[in-house]
Amino acid sequence: MLRALAVDDERPSLEELLYLLTADPRVGSVEGAGDATEALRRINRALESGPHGPEAVDVVFLDIQMPGLDGLDLARLLTGFARPPLVVFVTAHEDFAVQAFDLKAVDYVLKPVRKERLAEAVRRVVERRTAELRGAAPPIPVHEPDPDQIPVELGGVTRFVAVDDITHVEARGDYARLHTDRGSHLVRIPLSTLEERWRARGFVRIHRRHLVALRHIGELRLDAGTVSVLVGGEELQVSRRHARELRDLLMRRP
Repeated sequence: MLRALAVDDERPSLEELLYLLTADPRVGSVEGAGDATEALRRINRALESGPHGPEAVDVVFLDIQMPGLDGLDLARLLTGFARPPLVVFVTAHEDFAVQAFDLKAVDYVLKPVRKERLAEAVRRVVERRTAELRGAAPPIPVHEPDPDQIPVELGGVTRFVAVDDITHVEARGDYARLHTDRGSHLVRIPLSTLEERWRARGFVRIHRRHLVALRHIGELRLDAGTVSVLVGGEELQVSRRHARELRDLLMRRP
């Protein structure tokens, strides 16, 4: 049974989040805080109480944009504690996902919050919490999408992006950012997994951080010994170890 703290400066959003968390049978108790400063005071009491004390908090569901101390600031402060609570960001803004996962967030839920999506976040918290108690790292979830599509979350809705529309992929730790001509999407899949899965579809590694679709390469550029490619209007560096293989593949491309 999780002990949760929900933090949001907008009262209607906070009340909705509290209602949804209270309705989840895996959440034993939940409190609300109207700003990050109030939340920090509550978390300090939890840490003083100890992991099994009456004031303990297992997870914080945290908004990002708040007056004064914002959600990212609070999450950075928590990383300095010996045994901080887990963090799930709940926000209306997609742009902060990379910073959130760099701060070891368990999940990143977009507003308006759907019951099913929040339930998935709670499941991930329970999984991480159980793994920590057992002294093991939680497994990295790997999706098994349709071969021609990949699911992404946008505005709290799961949509499907055609693999053929993806120009290149950028590594973000255990996550990857998919780039298309219409925008980009962060997915919870390591770049190495996508490289193996999409090799037969014409995707090739050009750098430890980048996987590109050969069909979307518009130019190969050589300048003073450096190699780069133009993909979807963006110039990407090609590492030396991948340069020869890439040139050979482009020469054989129909």
